Amino acid sequence: MRFVVTAGPTREAIDPVRFISNRSSGKMGYAIAEAAVAAGHEVKLISGPASVAPPAGTKIISITTSDELHDEVHRTVRNCDVLVMCAAVSDYKPAKFQAQKMKKRKAPFALQLIPTRDILASLSRENRAYLVVGFAAETHDLESNARKKLLAKNCDMIVANDISRNDSGMESDDNAVTIFFRSGESKRISRAPKKIIARELVKIISKMLQKSLTKKSR
Repeated sequence: MRFVVTAGPTREAIDPVRFISNRSSGKMGYAIAEAAVAAGHEVKLISGPASVAPPAGTKIISITTSDELHDEVHRTVRNCDVLVMCAAVSDYKPAKFQAQKMKKRKAPFALQLIPTRDILASLSRENRAYLVVGFAAETHDLESNARKKLLAKNCDMIVANDISRNDSGMESDDNAVTIFFRSGESKRISRAPKKIIARELVKIISKMLQKSLTKKSR
């Protein structure tokens, strides 16, 4: 099977030395890519600036901004069986890039932000030949928010995790996730190293894809 996995943060430049980003380390996405390779799948890994070494056996496509990620996703999904959108995409970017470094001011400073493009929402919803796995990093109302995203973004499944915890999630080697399916079912994977969770996710995704292919062949 052909996997496209996105991982890591995006960076939205303010000026030549400053940018807006987030705490994503890329560890979860990289672990999923590694697990997919180990299971015998072909993997393209679209990665923002991550803090971990790329897994062997993957084709790495490096990006920095949300616009670059948007374009690479649309390019690679043309020839894939599953898209795993694990990257932590910036929701906003500066309205204007300052070509020169801005000097510090004593007066208060306001930065105008505009929304970035919604990559999941931009994907075609008709006659889609690949599965879409979304991720939801939540600090509250995890199930409600994840289920809303599952439907609003037309994903086949959503992997949600509570990033308010101190022992797992962003920057940590561990994670704890709940998977929500369009059928209304859910599956919880208790706190464990991200590499173990990644192996479970790849198994679940592979089974879902096999069922999908079986239905189409009938």
